[in-house]
Amino acid sequence: MSEQLDAVDAKILDLIQHDASLSVAEIAERVGLSSSPCWRRIKRLEDAGIIQRRVTILDREQLGLGFEVYCTVKLSLPTKENLEQFETSIVRWAEVVQCATVTGAADYELRIVTRDMHAFDDFLRDKILSLGLVSNIESRIVIRGVKNTTAVPLGMVSPYVSPHG
Repeated sequence: MSEQLDAVDAKILDLIQHDASLSVAEIAERVGLSSSPCWRRIKRLEDAGIIQRRVTILDREQLGLGFEVYCTVKLSLPTKENLEQFETSIVRWAEVVQCATVTGAADYELRIVTRDMHAFDDFLRDKILSLGLVSNIESRIVIRGVKNTTAVPLGMVSPYVSPHG
């Protein structure tokens, strides 16, 4: 649908991906529409699946969840059944905030958030390793985050939005 995004759609998407708390009236004013047509555009973008959901981003540090780790996981035997069992488990575990299948020597890349090193160790032992599916885990502890955004680069698909966000 990116080829069908006009200037107004692109601007609406850019606004709400940076601040989902904006009201329809505020968005409409910023894109030069009245509220009703703006709401219809937002609804159309939701129905098309371009807007998947709207969320609030929390400060993990202030909540005591400042320990972040990236793990590459290799399964002992990456059969269809084992992949499905691993993915079903991963989806249930709140500590895993991102999971992707990847190419190369590993099968998965996980981003894990916990309270501290001990909570991470418990997570590895009690959840991932207890599955009996994993042959190797390589963990990289995040020292300092440099960039963390949920905004997609709309400027790459629309000339109506700055390529720099």
